[in-house]
Amino acid sequence: MPPEMQVDARESSLTHASTQPPRVAVIGAGPAGLFAAERLAEAGLGVEIFERMPSVARKFLMAGRGGLNLTHSEPLERFLARYGAARARLEPMIRAFPPEALVAWAEGLGQAMFTGSSGRVFPRAMKASPLLRAWMARLGALGVRLSVGHTWQGWDEEGALRFATAGGERLVARPDAVVLALGGASWPRLGSDGAWSERLRARGVAVTALRAANAGFDVRWSAAFARFAGEPLKGIAIRFGEAVQRGEAMVTRYGLEGGAVYALSAPLREAIALDGAARIAVDLRPEMSEADVAARLARAAAGQSQTNQLRRALKLSPAAVNLMREAGPLPREAAALAARVKGVPVTLSGMQGLERAISSAGGIAWDAVDAGLQLSALPGVYAAGEMLDWEAPTGGYLLQGCFATGDAAAAAIITALGAGPRTR
Repeated sequence: MPPEMQVDARESSLTHASTQPPRVAVIGAGPAGLFAAERLAEAGLGVEIFERMPSVARKFLMAGRGGLNLTHSEPLERFLARYGAARARLEPMIRAFPPEALVAWAEGLGQAMFTGSSGRVFPRAMKASPLLRAWMARLGALGVRLSVGHTWQGWDEEGALRFATAGGERLVARPDAVVLALGGASWPRLGSDGAWSERLRARGVAVTALRAANAGFDVRWSAAFARFAGEPLKGIAIRFGEAVQRGEAMVTRYGLEGGAVYALSAPLREAIALDGAARIAVDLRPEMSEADVAARLARAAAGQSQTNQLRRALKLSPAAVNLMREAGPLPREAAALAARVKGVPVTLSGMQGLERAISSAGGIAWDAVDAGLQLSALPGVYAAGEMLDWEAPTGGYLLQGCFATGDAAAAAIITALGAGPRTR
């Protein structure tokens, strides 16, 4: 064996005698990988987690900076519909580990939870770090080992796992099962760069192209409107074709971002790829009918400027009023002005890339895995989290999908290896 292929002198926790329990390697220390590791360790399996970055769950911590939205409290049927084309494959996993189970799990780590007015569910601490500290302590108590600074390089000719480390290449003897949970390709500086896709394709695994999801869209703003970058558009609805999404958006230097935009990112992305642009309509007062808006404007005091009429009659912000002007001079007649309020046309000319996306679409094709998320081309190797070809809007759906797929992969491994019952 050449020097660069020498096995690390430290005996891997995955090298074991026949009297020891089966051993599982979990590659990737995001939510899906950590949760799979927890479930496997609870069943009595030996688990070692390998993470490329110097510390775990960096994207999870980033998501928690503005309040960790773990899941959503809406009825399950509506919840499941958020997964679009992937619903049929994800539904059994989410039903097996539904939102209330995720809430109970977090509370079991000492994190009090609450449901916001939008139905989103958060820890009362509104941060990811307290939950992550408690979680890592639990994994340590279960005997899970962690090796950071390990970049997965695939397998050698004998099936050993290959990792690049600061000290050179390390080989880890073939474990009894492997969970791949390396994430998608969004925010690559936090650890998930999608480099695994070519390694799996080379092994006969079908992988669809990784694309940005839950990202902002480009708009060619006028110089006059560009000064509103950083201003929110609150309480709006965005319409694209037959789809309507209520929520908020944020004006940015490059265009628009925010929850209402992200929820429509899949069809908008595909429309832009096909036609080069996509036109949305922004309803600035979705709680009012067009007739009601027109009536309020007609009653507005004569002699006021249109800006004051819109501000006083409809409580529109300066950013909202000037967004209306981006579509052309404001109509003078109340009915026409109301129509503009209820449907400001905005043309999206492009989408922000993976480096700025909250999540990614694409990944391991569903036809490439069985019901337990085992790769058909690589027996004993399972996938979980954003590596799989699914996407969902923000609002708790992304994390719920990651936890549920981590749980499903662990359950399949426990069954396949004949391990003891899970403790929960």
